[in-house]
Amino acid sequence: MITAIAATHLTASGDSSVPSGEHRFTNRLVQANSPYLLQHAHNPVDWYPWGEEALAKAKKENKPIFLSIGYSACHWCHVMERESFEDGDIAEILNRDFVSIKVDREERPDVDAVYMDAVQMMTGSGGWPLTVFLTPDLHPFFGGTYFPPDDRYGRPGFKKLLEQIVALWRDENEDVLKQAKVLGERLSAVRSYGDSAEGAPGALTAQAVDVMRMQFDPQWGGFGRAPKFPSAAAMNLLLRHVQRTGNKDSRRMLEVTLDRMAAGGMYDQVGGGFHRYSVDHEWLVPHFEKMLYDNALLAGTYTDAWLVTERKDYQRVAREIFDYILRDMRDPCGAFHASEDADSEGHEGIFYIWSREEILKILGEKKGAQFCAFYGVSKGANFEGKNILHVPQQLATFAEAQGITITQLNAQLAGMRKQLLRVRSKRVRPAKDDKIIVSWNALMISAFARGFQVFGEQRYRQAAEAAASHILDAMLINGKLWRTWRAGKVNVPGFLEDYGAFANALLDLHEATLEPRWLSQARMLIDEMVKSFWDEKDHGFFQTSARHDRLPARLKPYYDASVPSGNALAALACARLARFSGDARYARHAEETFVVFGRLLKQHPSAVYQLLAAAEFHRAPSREIVLSGKKTDPSLAKLQQVVWGVFDPDRIVTGHMGGKAKIYDWPLFSGREPTDTVRVFLCENFSCRKPMTQADEVDSVLRRMAKGHVESAWETFERKSGSNQE
Repeated sequence: MITAIAATHLTASGDSSVPSGEHRFTNRLVQANSPYLLQHAHNPVDWYPWGEEALAKAKKENKPIFLSIGYSACHWCHVMERESFEDGDIAEILNRDFVSIKVDREERPDVDAVYMDAVQMMTGSGGWPLTVFLTPDLHPFFGGTYFPPDDRYGRPGFKKLLEQIVALWRDENEDVLKQAKVLGERLSAVRSYGDSAEGAPGALTAQAVDVMRMQFDPQWGGFGRAPKFPSAAAMNLLLRHVQRTGNKDSRRMLEVTLDRMAAGGMYDQVGGGFHRYSVDHEWLVPHFEKMLYDNALLAGTYTDAWLVTERKDYQRVAREIFDYILRDMRDPCGAFHASEDADSEGHEGIFYIWSREEILKILGEKKGAQFCAFYGVSKGANFEGKNILHVPQQLATFAEAQGITITQLNAQLAGMRKQLLRVRSKRVRPAKDDKIIVSWNALMISAFARGFQVFGEQRYRQAAEAAASHILDAMLINGKLWRTWRAGKVNVPGFLEDYGAFANALLDLHEATLEPRWLSQARMLIDEMVKSFWDEKDHGFFQTSARHDRLPARLKPYYDASVPSGNALAALACARLARFSGDARYARHAEETFVVFGRLLKQHPSAVYQLLAAAEFHRAPSREIVLSGKKTDPSLAKLQQVVWGVFDPDRIVTGHMGGKAKIYDWPLFSGREPTDTVRVFLCENFSCRKPMTQADEVDSVLRRMAKGHVESAWETFERKSGSNQE
């Protein structure tokens, strides 16, 4: 029940002011662990968290449910809270005529997915805040996104809408219930996308690239019109295509997009890291929140782009993202926080923007003028009277105009950015959602593992291992994952995406470190994932397990949203483990998942890029690389660097460093025990050729194999060594 904290704080005249640090109202959300729910704990709305108490009340009193879904970094969620949920008149209607439930979509992606589908069916679009009205049986009957308190922006006022819903529920209740039931049945209907998606390796990727080509913006990069989101999945698919085929169009699409994103205001030019998306087609004006998942995915993309193109600017961007995460997003437990808000001091983006005068004062006239010229800072400003930093011209062009080398210019700019970062750090920071989400952390663990492999930074390995260890120690209880952790408490059972993403992260950690424990933990997790989420009847993976609440629909996530889909992550984890273990059961789960969504893979690839990449991995000729040597042998590290220096997303990398780990009983490790000489075994379908010991030979063979020239790669090596099969 909503309560006044202290009635003595209310004057006879109705003055609602209270002493600093006090709150006039407190509701049930004060007991929540989610920072987003806690933001609403002092609204006058009688909020409930999602749970049995709220649902039982709705049934007992036969009241409609007002369901509001958002997240901590959502700008318009904050706007609707200030405008409507702090409004006493609106709160009075909600408290009298509805059961009001507030949900953090990051904690409950299952609830969000079902009712987002419903709103999209009703309106043709969706977004956050998500506003849905439900029957006590949880069937939706009306929905939308943001509603202002009064009529504006072509949208009905929220107060008026509530009054209309109340009248509808009272006067046309039977019709409402019938329509809601029909919509609920549509939500729960089995959706069939099954069709064979088989073909030559790379065929599905080539089809997807053709679709990208039609949507590509040749001037500014990206696909489609504004708003533009950074699609790491699309970039990763282009990386595959470029590496395998050398296609110039694919490389152009890749580089133009990566260049323009990194040069725009969507990239934090001072502190590193990407904002959520660009509201314009030029990547200039961002929606300023920063999400862990975006930066995890893009750090991996820019790291791999450096490997494929050898462009140093991509390495710089990747390293700056890693620096940002380690500096601003790392929890003392070792894992990573979820997001940073778009707003601070009541304004969106104010933390990140600059006036020309500020910059000249900090850097001095000469250096400041150079900085402003490079980063497009003008007196006229480009955002609410100030400037979003961006790079409007090529680095080489600017260096030439300045009469200095690119190296000199980079050094000068780096020093100036550090000065501005120090000043900016004293500003009021945007609010942070400091909960730990397994799937988002898993994506960051994978990125750090990749960064360690490619850049050789031990701190990246240490960050990845610390985050993984926290999840295993604090969020894996009795063999089952929990989705979120904050202030020592876990909350909400893990979903498919948590299991799939973390399993892949553990496999990535094993490939980066060759430590057997990560591979053993990955197998345990994948076994639990199959047990809890696999659909024995129709195949594919459900989003939820028996540990979760029953909703009107049990979905099988397949399309890429802000993070890769649960089925893409799960299928890829199974396909990878099949290669490591030699156990065909995992391969069958992967293949049957691709068949379930086969028609989508062929006809709508832009919705399922991550699933498509997983299918390509599974169906490509398998390549396994086994390093065998003693952990302390310096030549092992040297050969690891050679292996990691070649971009090949369709292989696995493992190692045998001795000991009695159970994984060494798997077929791939048989006969590969360490000797006095470090060896590299290159295998196809668990059949390995003669081991190699020379770094230059390994590099040559791997580079040809990565382009699909498997037989010619072996012919070259065997002709030189006079060898054949091992």
